[in-house]
Amino acid sequence: MREALWAELLKVRRSRLPWLTALAFAVTATVCGLFIFILQDLARARALGLIGGKAQLSGASADWPGYLALLAQAVSVGGLLIYGITGIWLFGREFSDHTAKDLLALPTSRTVIVGAKFGLAAGWAMLLAVQVAVLGLLIGAMLGLSGWSSQTAMAGIGRILVTAALTLLLTTPLSLAASVGRGYLAAVGVMFVMLFCAQVIAALGFGAYFPLSVPGLYAGIAGPDQDPPGLVGYLLVLAVGIGGVLATAAWWRRADHNR
Repeated sequence: MREALWAELLKVRRSRLPWLTALAFAVTATVCGLFIFILQDLARARALGLIGGKAQLSGASADWPGYLALLAQAVSVGGLLIYGITGIWLFGREFSDHTAKDLLALPTSRTVIVGAKFGLAAGWAMLLAVQVAVLGLLIGAMLGLSGWSSQTAMAGIGRILVTAALTLLLTTPLSLAASVGRGYLAAVGVMFVMLFCAQVIAALGFGAYFPLSVPGLYAGIAGPDQDPPGLVGYLLVLAVGIGGVLATAAWWRRADHNR
């Protein structure tokens, strides 16, 4: 496992994708901060040429709890896209770059190779979530938001990290799609279908029982009047995550790797 993880880290280090994902989450934190800046003083925002009505659509409040909750909601939506892309890249690149057979010829079991890729994806995702939390604290301090307390900060950061973990679990089937599709295209199509279904089913009111909608509901994207998902919803998310890992490992062990 150590050698497999080291090999995966070398691939990541020599890629531009980590910098692009970090930039994407930095932009996310900045845009959320811009929304809060607008909500602090709508008249000032209009004078600066900003559109106050758009910011009001976020449903956030211009204080620390509101800003941290908005960051968690952004992670629940953007995380499925960004985490999905990282998982698709980690598995799909082996087929797009025609290195899959070379990788499997090494004296390392296929299960270990898959485990190393998923382990790296998990660490990558949580580092991005930590980045969002740190940038959120810095931007919130710059905005001089009210309602600060250590309990508020810990609760907000905890919500961001848990939302990231829930979202990460839902992206494991994309790694299977990238493997079965032997590249990026099929998995990207599956990812957009997942995003569409998550939004539509949540809007219909069945999100608490649909795993793809659970992270957003947990983050409060449906508003304060919406109850968080119950135990069934969280168990479904866990089942999807574990099922995706096991199915991907089984496919790598048994598939005919002929190219």
